[in-house]
Amino acid sequence: MTMPVVPELLQELLVKQYGDETTARILAGYAHQRPVTLRVNPLRASRQEAQEQLAQAGVSWENVPWYADAMIIRGVREDVLQALPVYEKGGIYLQNLSAMVPPLVLQPRAGETILDMAAAPGGKTTQMAALSGNQALITACEKNKIRAERMRYNLEKQGASRVGVMMEDARRLDDLFSFHKILLDAPCSGSGTILLTEGEPQRRMTRDWLSKTASTQTAMLQKALKLLKPGHEMVYSTCSILRMENEDVVSKCLARANAEVLPIEHELMRHVPKLPVAIPGTLCVCPDETHEGFFVARIRRKK
Repeated sequence: MTMPVVPELLQELLVKQYGDETTARILAGYAHQRPVTLRVNPLRASRQEAQEQLAQAGVSWENVPWYADAMIIRGVREDVLQALPVYEKGGIYLQNLSAMVPPLVLQPRAGETILDMAAAPGGKTTQMAALSGNQALITACEKNKIRAERMRYNLEKQGASRVGVMMEDARRLDDLFSFHKILLDAPCSGSGTILLTEGEPQRRMTRDWLSKTASTQTAMLQKALKLLKPGHEMVYSTCSILRMENEDVVSKCLARANAEVLPIEHELMRHVPKLPVAIPGTLCVCPDETHEGFFVARIRRKK
């Protein structure tokens, strides 16, 4: 396995945060070519239907112990799956396993009002719709017109019929809005998702850019905590494994709001590869042969 060349600043930050041994584990994770992973969308197809079409196409799969709708597909690339009728009708959605974690932690339920603050392209939004049986009322924010239109296409294809799209920067939402649950999958450096085996260019990272990114994340989380109903929960997540975008942001916002971190209670905690965290109860997924790096925090606004 060829070790990737990662941005010098990122490697420096990883060593400072995790030490040499864990950093070597992270770099090894970057070097893997991950298999395709997907989740069955029960709003459009049953797992049995998906499995039958995979079998007919000669595609084998592995189950995921912590998510009955998820599958790992080895030795086949995306285009083979995208040619299947079940994909065309929205019955399966190609998504990294780690990206499936935040909606599972949020546990959307029928009748709840839910805000997805940075929703495009809609993967987590449609997953939340499916998890609630299409019975949660979801508001999905995306400020970019092109990305918002792409998300509308995905929502329709996936059958997520109770999602309203707001073409708006979630930080500018009126504080009169109030939600039972909020998912903030914040824009980030992508430090958990580096994959150089397919020719992805080296990420451009500077201290100034990372600082601005963390400032944006902080502003979004502060806004989320204002919009969250007292006594209710939200999830803050990033596809970064850097503390400055994760625990540091959460700690700063909790200090300014009447909120607390709750431990993540889900079967996935027994199975996903973990990195050490600075806030007990949060999760940082280590990149490996099947997972991208990801951070997830479950937060409750106190009454």
